[in-house]
Amino acid sequence: MEKLKKYASVKDEDQFYHQGAVELLVFNFLLILTILTIWLFKKHRFRFLHETGGAMVYGLVMGLLIRYATKASNVENGTVYECEKLESGPSTLLLNITNQVYEYQYKREISHHNINGHQGNAMLQKMTFDPSIFFNILLPPIIFHAGYSLKKRHFFRNLGSILTYAFLGTAISCIVIGLIMYGFVKAMVHIGQLKAWEFHFTDCLFFGSLMSATDPVTVLAIFHELHVDTDLYTLLFGESVLNDAVAIVLTYSISIYSPKENPNAFDAAAFFQSVGNFLGIFAGSFAMGSSYAVHLTKFTKLCEFPMLETGLFFLLSWSAFLSAEAAGLTGIVAVLFCGVTQAHYTYNNLSSDSRMRTKELFEFMNFLAENVIFCYMGLALFTFQNHIFNPLFIFGAFVAVFIARACNIYPLSFLLNLARKQKIPRNFQHMMMFSGLRGAIAFALAIRDTGSQPKQMMFTTALLIVFFTVWVFGGGTTPMLTWLQIRLLIGFEYTPPLSVNLSEICHFFTVGQQQSCSVWKQICV
Repeated sequence: MEKLKKYASVKDEDQFYHQGAVELLVFNFLLILTILTIWLFKKHRFRFLHETGGAMVYGLVMGLLIRYATKASNVENGTVYECEKLESGPSTLLLNITNQVYEYQYKREISHHNINGHQGNAMLQKMTFDPSIFFNILLPPIIFHAGYSLKKRHFFRNLGSILTYAFLGTAISCIVIGLIMYGFVKAMVHIGQLKAWEFHFTDCLFFGSLMSATDPVTVLAIFHELHVDTDLYTLLFGESVLNDAVAIVLTYSISIYSPKENPNAFDAAAFFQSVGNFLGIFAGSFAMGSSYAVHLTKFTKLCEFPMLETGLFFLLSWSAFLSAEAAGLTGIVAVLFCGVTQAHYTYNNLSSDSRMRTKELFEFMNFLAENVIFCYMGLALFTFQNHIFNPLFIFGAFVAVFIARACNIYPLSFLLNLARKQKIPRNFQHMMMFSGLRGAIAFALAIRDTGSQPKQMMFTTALLIVFFTVWVFGGGTTPMLTWLQIRLLIGFEYTPPLSVNLSEICHFFTVGQQQSCSVWKQICV
């Protein structure tokens, strides 16, 4: 009997590693398809569907196959055993079964309507990521690269406008979305779709904070490729970078807001405590990340060994994230400002080899992590086991997101234009309104907590909004640029190289306004 138990244990362990290898193989296959698709898109200049949208499509197809083409490996996984003495779900559970003690760890809450469904499918369970993977592994290189690749001159020239959109605009979006969703929740309670105690006003604000995180990676990639006006690019890029940090801290601050009596009532003490936590966490994370800009290469001669210098640079940058998390702050905010200060200070102290290596390293890591996240977004629609699709809540979320974006961009642009010498034109404002996509940050914040039915409904809705904005708005970026008559090739300087790709240069005249410069016309002829 003991030999049979040992054999079964070894077999289960082998099965676990086998499933892990299959999971990695699935993502490798998806990334290979995505890279080949990117190559085809760039070769044929196909912009109606960006590569991030293509990665999501591949994830959807793969998730559909895994959901319906794989079978449940163990029927017992779907069996529910009652534990009457337990009043809450412990993180670790010790079970005594016929004098044999077994240890079990908490994984997630399972909805009642999913218990007898696909809970026995080990493949689906493996493909449901631990949310910590997003925040500890995939998001840090994306956020760091955003800070490290900032164009300082344009960024600081528009710093006041960027901070206004990022801080005040995110707060406005959060409040507007929260208020509109609270109205829809009240309507759902009135028609009997929800119980009054299931969804509170703080839950609506929480949803508003995570949906305030814009991630226009698709639009910015097209902007960069077409050389769109640098001020428009900088405003949108700077807003999205700082907006991510603000949304993350704001989400945490709202989650710890806990009125002592009625959850729907305003509690001044809890409110000011949340505001204090927001300011303290943001300031502490900023200081933590910026402190890592004092690079050891300044005081050593590591420049003589570029490989060691690059390794130290990478480890110190990652340490900014880990130090902030260990101190109870927000690592994403810390790594963002670490990237900004590293680019401003440390980059100038690196050797030429290390400068090239660090830029290429973080650009590659950003590309890989970004595509993994978008692939997993597609997978999550079919592999996540606790989706709650509520049509009224989903419709309300779409309405709230668009209204909140308008309340953010147009009033703040009007106020900023009162003080700016170089005004933000109306077509720029329309483009910023159009470019308010939701992406990796909103998805990661939503999947981080799916332990209750309101949070599961929020995650499902957030996922659908990400799909819609990336596919529709991301794919419509180039036609929108043409319709709004936003000039291209601004800031694109012609320097006579040894060899020039004339087809690439002339292509810009087919997608935007033609320039009147006779030099360009002669080149294209």
